[in-house]
Amino acid sequence: MFAATVPLLVPAIREFHALHPATEVEVIAAQQSVIHRSLLEGGVDLGLVNYLEGDDLAPDLHTTELLRGRPVVCLRPDSPLASLESVGVDDLLREPLIVMRSGYLMHRFTHRLLKGRVPSFSYSADGAEMGKLMVAEGLGVTVLPDYSVVGDPLERTGAITCRPLAGDSTTVLLVVQRSRSGSVTRAARDLHRIFVERAEAHRTVPPAGPAPSPAAPASPDP
Repeated sequence: MFAATVPLLVPAIREFHALHPATEVEVIAAQQSVIHRSLLEGGVDLGLVNYLEGDDLAPDLHTTELLRGRPVVCLRPDSPLASLESVGVDDLLREPLIVMRSGYLMHRFTHRLLKGRVPSFSYSADGAEMGKLMVAEGLGVTVLPDYSVVGDPLERTGAITCRPLAGDSTTVLLVVQRSRSGSVTRAARDLHRIFVERAEAHRTVPPAGPAPSPAAPASPDP
């Protein structure tokens, strides 16, 4: 199975293990083209994939929508950008920017957002989890779907937070996919069902929202 987001993935795997304790689950992070090829070749049973709303879906894969969200700027709570209610492109370009490698959805979105403009400095990351770790270590900021940040262990412990993109109304979808051909094992069907149920539960819980920026120290009494 290929994974896209920890807040949905981890609870689903935990529930699946309780149901199928003898079944091994392999979780792999990969680009969308690799996920599609592996699903069609039978190398994996399920794939969690991000799409932009309006993108064409692979016709030879069965697709079920799990989550909808918005692209956000993922940053440290002590970043200068954390004091802003929303982050504009000009703000983003002044910071070291961690960009997903080519082949990831957020690579395409970020390049579309910047419209050919170049950040002050940039890194390339292989997937959202590596990008979030780099942000937590203070290397820069990155752009990810909000559902990949809110609820993440790094966000819950205060190592990272997020801010919306100013003037952007893009919708990002997280879907679970499987091949339309071939038989589906009971374990794969159960895991698919668990993802759908967990996503429904995730949608009904109000988001906690990004952590506030650190408060300024109080001035001493005169």
